[in-house]
Amino acid sequence: MIAAEFIIGAETPELFPASRLPEVAFLGRSNVGKSSLLNRLVDRKGLARISSKPGCTQAIQFYRVGSDWNFVDLPGYGYAKVSREQSSQWKHLIEAYLRERTQLRLCLLLLDARRGWMESDLELKQWLEHWEKPYLAVATKVDKLKTQRERAQSKAALAEPELSQEPLAFSAVPGQGVREIWQAITKTKNNNP
Repeated sequence: MIAAEFIIGAETPELFPASRLPEVAFLGRSNVGKSSLLNRLVDRKGLARISSKPGCTQAIQFYRVGSDWNFVDLPGYGYAKVSREQSSQWKHLIEAYLRERTQLRLCLLLLDARRGWMESDLELKQWLEHWEKPYLAVATKVDKLKTQRERAQSKAALAEPELSQEPLAFSAVPGQGVREIWQAITKTKNNNP
């Protein structure tokens, strides 16, 4: 188990913690598994709050991971039942973090393996590329693909011609993909933002 602790839930950029540690941001649609991935990477159930109800993460959640990293769980986008005003505030908060946070080393762009790339995922991917933010696509919930047909449909839905590598497969249940994701994170530690 890796030592990890919650730092702060920041609802405005002024609340972002002062830190020199490199950061990994967890991005994706509401209920795609951002908090589950974070918990699995540090092998701590319940560190990041998990809910079956979309929109549970309503601030940018900062976690210190060991003495080397901060993990940052961002509010999801998509079908969370919140007002347009709240959704707009989240968008501005997330953009402020992604554009201005000099500690950011890697964005983990999570996709539901059962649905593949959706329009909002592609928009985020294009935004990250435009602002030259390093990212790694991760396909979550691969354990829910039970049949050969579902796995084939998932592979087709995750195919993105402009992606340099196909998304890493991850499942919180058996921990599939944890080692590979940690390897990708570790490679970015000394990258300049």
